[in-house]
Amino acid sequence: MEYKEFDRMVNEMEGGSRRSYVPSVSFPALMRKVYTWMTLAMIITGITSYGVANSPGLIEMIFGNRLVFWGLIIAEFGLVFGISGMLHKISVVTATMMFILYSVINGAVLSSIFLLYTMSSIGQVFFITAGTFGVMSLIGYTTKTDLTSMGKLLMMALIGIIIATVVNMFVGSTGLQSIISYAGVLIFVGLTAYDSQKIKHMLYEQDADDEGAQKLALVGALTLYLDFINLFIYLLRILGSRRD
Repeated sequence: MEYKEFDRMVNEMEGGSRRSYVPSVSFPALMRKVYTWMTLAMIITGITSYGVANSPGLIEMIFGNRLVFWGLIIAEFGLVFGISGMLHKISVVTATMMFILYSVINGAVLSSIFLLYTMSSIGQVFFITAGTFGVMSLIGYTTKTDLTSMGKLLMMALIGIIIATVVNMFVGSTGLQSIISYAGVLIFVGLTAYDSQKIKHMLYEQDADDEGAQKLALVGALTLYLDFINLFIYLLRILGSRRD
């Protein structure tokens, strides 16, 4: 859903069509902010995740209490929809604080990976994810090919694996889980390129580095953060070594 909201905002900001591709003076600074905010969010998530994983009390509170766990999941969805849906109504400071809070909550939820997988495999998969993400983001940023059609197909595929994941929660098929994981990797590899291109187009002609442009850059950072996290999770399910 956050991707559909992202597309809608891009169309609104561009007046439904893209004009000539002449970058504004503010464009380089805005793009740097996208990747800086994304990187900071990743660091916050990583520190939180590791810290929670090494706190037996917090682990018990989060994963031993369904109410707390699902409360965090609902809070994550609420924050994503809040940042995207209320972007024009909230200040950049508020949006940034919501992004930081989302990064912390997501880190707490992802702390379970340190209990399920070995540290060495988590590190290896992280670097594989970072390399894959970097290459695909560069491709999306530099390619002259319009990736819009590919993006629409990937969104439909994403909806498909979400439905399949929900179904598998009741079925518990390891075969289906494997298919979902491989499909997830392919989808988020493609979405990384697609979103990178879309963010570039969204910020290309912003006339000034004002609050409105900064909020768009923040949404771009959130989008790429989600791409990275999901790609990492699916790769970890395939390549990660489980603890004994």
